[in-house]
Amino acid sequence: MATENKNLSVYNKNTIPNAKALRFGIVVSEWNAEITEGLFDGAKEALIDCGALEENITRWNVPGSFELTFGSKKLATTHNVDAIIAIGSVIQGETKHFDFVCSATAQGIKDLNVQLDIPVIFCVLTDNNMQQARERSGGKHGNKGTEAAIAAIKMATLGA
Repeated sequence: MATENKNLSVYNKNTIPNAKALRFGIVVSEWNAEITEGLFDGAKEALIDCGALEENITRWNVPGSFELTFGSKKLATTHNVDAIIAIGSVIQGETKHFDFVCSATAQGIKDLNVQLDIPVIFCVLTDNNMQQARERSGGKHGNKGTEAAIAAIKMATLGA
């Protein structure tokens, strides 16, 4: 299956609901901070570009991607937010640890979307190497954080 080189940061602001009245939580993994900080920057910039107020964006850090599920759940139950973006980066190593962390994290975020009344956006890069992660966190493929922010706005306003 061929994949296209797509810049993840491209969006048409005219097709995105205004986010001025929305509140967002962003939970960021400290593991692979070079990548997750780039993703956070992309998400925050896109939210603000689409009208979100900086004071309506709450950021929490967690140690790693595995902890994103609990961090997101805790944020959802302690803060009045309209959507949460879970940001992480897991890079393939020589052991099966990659598979377990990726699977558990994806399953956990999916479970939160079923359990909670707010969307939790999966913004976890699962790359084969650091170069791929850099290309998707502000590099040649744009920024997956930007894409996650746009998804958060759309899902927070779904049916509105």
